Amino acid sequence: MNDSSNIHLEKQFVATPALPCPYIPGQTERKLVTELVTKKAVDFYEELSQIGFRRSHGLAYKPICPNCNSCVPVRIRVGDFKWTRTFRRMMKQNVDLLSKDMVAHATIEQYNLFNRYQRFRHTGGEMATMAFRDFQAMVEHSPIETRIIEFRDIHEDLVGVMLADRQKDALSAVYSVFDPRIKKRGLGTYMVLWMVKRAEELKLSYIYLGYWVKESSKMSYKERFRPLEGFTTKGWKTLRNSA
Repeated sequence: MNDSSNIHLEKQFVATPALPCPYIPGQTERKLVTELVTKKAVDFYEELSQIGFRRSHGLAYKPICPNCNSCVPVRIRVGDFKWTRTFRRMMKQNVDLLSKDMVAHATIEQYNLFNRYQRFRHTGGEMATMAFRDFQAMVEHSPIETRIIEFRDIHEDLVGVMLADRQKDALSAVYSVFDPRIKKRGLGTYMVLWMVKRAEELKLSYIYLGYWVKESSKMSYKERFRPLEGFTTKGWKTLRNSA
């Protein structure tokens, strides 16, 4: 860790057991994990996010996979974001959607949408078997400020849900789901664009998008949001072809 994390050197970091990588066949996944449940959780996570850590429940984690560094932490630089014609068209296309930004609280309606998304997009994945209690924990068990944003159509049907952490100078996308039966709206992309607009309103500098894996088609959509910075051994750098 870098010098900015000196005040938290007493924190304990542990490595998880080796497991099959969910993104690259044949590779092994390991993570460095620490607890965020502390009076200084907000400041601690601010420091960790600056060096590529992500949050899940009350934990922060970062890949430390043997013989592989394909997982690249990425973030959008909001002030320089390139609003392409496609992005502007998508915003107009979804102008009828109503968004509601709330304190993170899980509902059965959200859980039903989550299940529908998992069945269509991630059949056989770990999350496909989550019970409501597990979903509720993912949404509500956070030691920092976490928001849940609902997106509804003109019939008030829930079509998208996004879980996002509010940080000092950023919004961090934790997880998002949408109705997979609705394809023409491009809801996955739209929700990221919504975050960019929200960050502009709040005068925040970054949108953290988690990890980008070049070899994974599931992660390819993140390359569309430019300029996209990646955390490297030399700090945060604009990714090639993302300037």
